[in-house]
Amino acid sequence: MKPEIHPEYVDAEVHCACGTVIKTKSTRKETHVSTCGTCHPFYTGNSKLIDTEGRVERFNKKFARRRR
Repeated sequence: MKPEIHPEYVDAEVHCACGTVIKTKSTRKETHVSTCGTCHPFYTGNSKLIDTEGRVERFNKKFARRRR
């Protein structure tokens, strides 16, 4: 590796919108994210199915007769 061309690798903090702070290492000292492993629906199991304008009902009605 060539000397003096690589960025400095420092201790860093990742701040989530839910308030969780994760300590890691990075080339940036601080990073802000909108979701993390603590609040992401996939990891918490609190996923919600948002039915906008009855799209789920229309889909089920359209394809319900094809199931057998």
